[in-house]
Amino acid sequence: MLNALISGNVLNMVLTAFSILVMLFVVFPLHECAHAVTAKWLGDDTAESQGRITLNPFAHLDLLGTIGIVLFRIGWAKPVPVNTARCRKVRSQKAAMAITAAAGPMANILSSLVFMIIEKVLLRTVGSEGNMYYVILALEMIISIDLYNGVFNLLPIPPFDGSRVFFAFLPTRYYFKIMQYEQYIMIGLLILMYTGILSIPFSMLTNLIYGLLDLMTKFIC
Repeated sequence: MLNALISGNVLNMVLTAFSILVMLFVVFPLHECAHAVTAKWLGDDTAESQGRITLNPFAHLDLLGTIGIVLFRIGWAKPVPVNTARCRKVRSQKAAMAITAAAGPMANILSSLVFMIIEKVLLRTVGSEGNMYYVILALEMIISIDLYNGVFNLLPIPPFDGSRVFFAFLPTRYYFKIMQYEQYIMIGLLILMYTGILSIPFSMLTNLIYGLLDLMTKFIC
């Protein structure tokens, strides 16, 4: 947002503001609610007792993470608490950790598919003339941001969800060894994210999944 304000380009500021709102009020709630719902399904009601099974964004927003998104477009939501010992529908706590962690990114990818279907239905029935052009543009941005967040969170490095899935297949001693350096890993990742170095490979992967979703919805248009 700071770069957009500095540029003085009104369109750039509007698009940046919209992308921030999408992240805070659409992408984060879908992602965190999916974690909470999955934990509840596995038998743990910790997140439910804290009001996290909801799409209300204010239940999921983290103050510092929100400031980071607004100022630097790098931020996070409030982590959903999961007590894997209470997830009795699976045999091990590692499996519970992996399943609940994977639910967030999968929710973003699946919701991207839903938004794409809505977009294509509108294109086929209404078209993109007049005000509908802005509706289609908004949907396209939502799809891109939602999908990118899902793909990014599959990164198998702490503290991302992908690491919880990856650690489920590691011996316990290696898990604790890696977790000793979680804070340093996080700082390094934030630096890489801010410099944009990670955007190239993740943009490529996001585009690949976007193409697959587009192929799956070819029956619409």
